[in-house]
Amino acid sequence: MAVLGRLHLVTDHRLGQRIPEIVAVAVAAGVDTVQVRLEAATGDAEALELTREVVRLCRGSGVTCLVNDRVDVALAAGADGVHLGAHDLPVTVARNLLGDRAIIGATARDRTAGLLAQRDGATYLGVGPFRATTTKAGLPAALGPAGIAAVAAAVRLPVIAIGGIGPADLPDLLAAGAYGVAVVKAVSAADDPAAAVGRLRAALASSTVTRHPAGTGCEPTTGTGWEPTTGTGSGPRGGCVDITVNGARRSVPDDATVDWLVAELLGRDRTGVAVAVNGTVVPQTTWERQPVSPEDRIEVIMALQGG
Repeated sequence: MAVLGRLHLVTDHRLGQRIPEIVAVAVAAGVDTVQVRLEAATGDAEALELTREVVRLCRGSGVTCLVNDRVDVALAAGADGVHLGAHDLPVTVARNLLGDRAIIGATARDRTAGLLAQRDGATYLGVGPFRATTTKAGLPAALGPAGIAAVAAAVRLPVIAIGGIGPADLPDLLAAGAYGVAVVKAVSAADDPAAAVGRLRAALASSTVTRHPAGTGCEPTTGTGWEPTTGTGSGPRGGCVDITVNGARRSVPDDATVDWLVAELLGRDRTGVAVAVNGTVVPQTTWERQPVSPEDRIEVIMALQGG
């Protein structure tokens, strides 16, 4: 099962036939998620061919591949999910088409949009632009760290910041509550794309916060899931901890259990699912009582069914 990464490369349609070349270099250098952003005028056949090639490159390295906007292309190419802009298909429709296990990102530029996307079943939020950028036309004013923080504080979903981001921005963005970043020109326009990826990875690693402050959107509820922070100050506030799930870093509520984590990743169907925590398989009968602790390494394994 695909896992949301922390360093996303968004392809630059202006590179044309060089897109697979840049993706191959970036994936080899350590990008963990690729988002295929297609030019609006791209024909269906061309879009499918390019996306299939990027999916192939990602599959070979265990990298997650998403498609911006085009749910149809993501489905046809076998991508791991989509990222939806404000004027694309609703998250609920995309979820119905792609299924429970697809990664679905949603653009959110304020806390209201973030809460709506969370309610509708988004996997993560793309929040930006962090600063002014010419990569995409028609963008609103830059949000800056405060704008990123406002959305991150309102939701329990991972926030991927985007918009003119470079390695030096990572400390401020992670301090603001971002889970990761998405970049275009920082890699695609670099003289040495592999070295650029290396600098971004190093900045992410050095800026990682293993426990997030209270009020960052990881408040427990009495129900089966996790609800967004209301900001009213009522009730106890929890925090987040960082763990590794199937090789990727992930922030989860600090009193999450293995059962909660499996439900977040796979839904309620546990058929053929096994979980190992720090190398030890945990019986399903204990998942509800097994806490998730900071820096745990968790593997969620799906066994193939049928004969």
